[in-house]
Amino acid sequence: MADKKVLAVDIGGSHVKIMANTGGQVRKAASGPTMNAETMATDLETLWDGLDFDVIAMGYPGPVVHNKVLAEPHNLAPGWVGFDFEKRFGKPVRIINDALMQAIGSYNGGRMLFLGLGTGLGAAMLVEHVAQPMELAHLPYKKGRTYEDYLGEASLEKRGHKKWTRHVFEAVETLTAALQPDYVVIGGGNVDALDDLPPKARRGDNANAFKGGFALWTDEKLVL
Repeated sequence: MADKKVLAVDIGGSHVKIMANTGGQVRKAASGPTMNAETMATDLETLWDGLDFDVIAMGYPGPVVHNKVLAEPHNLAPGWVGFDFEKRFGKPVRIINDALMQAIGSYNGGRMLFLGLGTGLGAAMLVEHVAQPMELAHLPYKKGRTYEDYLGEASLEKRGHKKWTRHVFEAVETLTAALQPDYVVIGGGNVDALDDLPPKARRGDNANAFKGGFALWTDEKLVL
């Protein structure tokens, strides 16, 4: 498994990014509300021209169980549930939630809680190499609103930097008390808006999504 040639695909609300573990730079194409699975597949075939890979790992912005997309994405066009990526590409495909893929790439052993601060809120845990996606974003947090309502990008714009930061710290404290991680990794594009981090937390990096994608096929310790 360790010598597999893997193409990792990170599907986002504004861009789809790819990278191969055989080398080369990140390649990307615009996504957005008109992109469904078929249009993305067509774009990928253009993007990966000239790359050498045997298998594909995909990070999808929504719930995935047993390699199947369970719900349509919020920021892309419908047409993802039931789409057969392996048949379309003619190669083996492993697909997981995008936050979990970045979490796997950020993992340093033990019990880790990952929170991705972006347009919404992504979450995952790894416990002794067992990977667990978590749909925490839509759980109630305050005043009948969800964690995503307070920690997502719209909250940063609406409430301002100071209040948003306070809610990030409060949410991390609450989730740490409930889930008892050894450490927390805060990733996503908006981690850069945090001047300081909560206790036991470190910054993630969106590039770790590719490391996580490679690990789906090459890390023999990983349990999905």
